[in-house]
Amino acid sequence: MPIPDDVTGDEIDKDVRQELMSLPKTLAEDVARNLVMVARLIDEDPEEAYAYSRIALRLASRVAAVREAAGFAAYATQKYSEALAEFRAARRMTGSVELWPVMADCERGLGRPEKALAMAGEPEVQKLDKAGQVEMRLVAAGARRDMGQIDAAIVTLQSSELASHSVQPWTARLRYAYADALLEVGREDEAREWFGKALEADKDGSTDASDRLAELDGVEFVDVLDEEADTAVTAHTAEADDETGSAPEGRDEQDGPAAGPAAN
Repeated sequence: MPIPDDVTGDEIDKDVRQELMSLPKTLAEDVARNLVMVARLIDEDPEEAYAYSRIALRLASRVAAVREAAGFAAYATQKYSEALAEFRAARRMTGSVELWPVMADCERGLGRPEKALAMAGEPEVQKLDKAGQVEMRLVAAGARRDMGQIDAAIVTLQSSELASHSVQPWTARLRYAYADALLEVGREDEAREWFGKALEADKDGSTDASDRLAELDGVEFVDVLDEEADTAVTAHTAEADDETGSAPEGRDEQDGPAAGPAAN
């Protein structure tokens, strides 16, 4: 697959670059450039990112960073079985537990919420940093909801991180998940409050909290461009009717043209 000339491979994280030093120089550069493309495209075009990840995987399947990137690309395209296999491979290579939450979420994607919930209780969770533990909490709450245990999901999300006034990268998503769970059980006023708190923390637009708040308040958004297009079409139709006369009452366009003079 083509890679833009401005992608050199030097854009990758220094730790990944360190891993790639085990490869021949030219091969390392090729792998690095493909990994850069995965990172660039995974949000806007996950299928394309997945294609680049497969190339990197074919070139360097024994590099943990490559297996991890392939896992995230598969995860982004909802290929959960494949993603889980890649994450497991990366974990075997590094011994790190940081992929534990996303591995559990893959189990949810595969329709095994009970397995995800079991992983939330494993010793690996205690080895995660704060961000990882919050991610695990979100996955566990999602698994509870998958199993129809909405009240348990709400309790799972109630934590010191949720109550904290400090804003962290995961704060908006945690508050949003809590608001969404509250709304599901009909606690609308509390849900509105927490969607508002999620919006306050959502500096990069990672949630649609503003839309959810507007929906709760009965606000309808109108696409101005569509409205202008509809107005233009209506005006054009009215103008045409003035020039040619409107169709006879009770007749639809689908009935076909009215009989006219025979062709010469």
